[in-house]
Amino acid sequence: MGKNKKNATPGEENLHLPPHPFYSESTADANVTSFTAIVDTHTHLVSTFESYVSAYPQARYLTIHDFVRGFYTSEHPSKVEAIVDVWCEAPVTKTWKEIADSALTEESRRDLWGGIEYWFVIDEVERDILEAMTHPRCVGWGEMGLDYHYDNSPRQIQQDIFIRQLRHAVRLGKTLTIHTREAEEDSERILKAEVPKDHKIHIHCYTDSPEWASRMLDHFPNLHIGITGVITYTTNLTTSAVIRQMTFSSSASPTHPSPRILLETDAPFMTPSNLYNTLPALKNRRLPLSLTSMIPWTAEFVARVANEGRSAAPEETDSSPWDIEKVMRVARQNAKTVYGV
Repeated sequence: MGKNKKNATPGEENLHLPPHPFYSESTADANVTSFTAIVDTHTHLVSTFESYVSAYPQARYLTIHDFVRGFYTSEHPSKVEAIVDVWCEAPVTKTWKEIADSALTEESRRDLWGGIEYWFVIDEVERDILEAMTHPRCVGWGEMGLDYHYDNSPRQIQQDIFIRQLRHAVRLGKTLTIHTREAEEDSERILKAEVPKDHKIHIHCYTDSPEWASRMLDHFPNLHIGITGVITYTTNLTTSAVIRQMTFSSSASPTHPSPRILLETDAPFMTPSNLYNTLPALKNRRLPLSLTSMIPWTAEFVARVANEGRSAAPEETDSSPWDIEKVMRVARQNAKTVYGV
């Protein structure tokens, strides 16, 4: 019985996270008056809400809007400013439109969303995608790409669909949100053949090799690398290597003075493992889902890794060390570049 109690799901109140210690320390400085807000460039809002109500049958928040206002509009120093909701749920039906329509006006975003800017990208039944592309809150097409890890579909079919979707998205001028796993050669070949060099691309939840990242960043000047909480996992070393590589090389490029990273959660997945360093009361228990409010912990880990890359650079254009605020600021500007949000 003791073991079951120890491993029990933490109470819902634990999802109301305290501010990251960085903010408590920084607010003691009279010169610090504000912090960069959180922008989550890849979350699955419906799946996150469903994970929440599944984990907590007596959940306090009964609708998606209540959930967002309850967990994302806190008074923490770094508030959630915007989310990019990625529609991969099946079937999507018209739920995407109901949620997107509820964020059309400034008044509705204030009343229903607590002031948070809601945007979305979509990749589902093609007819629905093409309709969704015309929606004012749609900023991209995705996630799409090749997954040779699970191989849920034959690889040639994956490639054919990927090519068709890329052609649609390029024609419509939509940002590409790319999922790729263990498919570097084919992904690179297809992207370079189908996508103009200056097109905006978000490689979501990057876990592939540093060498592939380098080739793609060199070829596509508007390509950015998405960083989730997976960077904090001991089983993943490649994402940190990419951050070190970008930090090292970025100072030598006047065109791209900052690492081309985006911060994302992939919620309800990828809870940052370093989060638990500041939640000692949970001990060996783990939260049942991730939330956009966890992004500062991912930024903390990125800052540490970026400083390792910075120390290896022969000549730093920007000699200041990396901290959470600097990572958040760079990622925020990149989100504007990639998605216009």
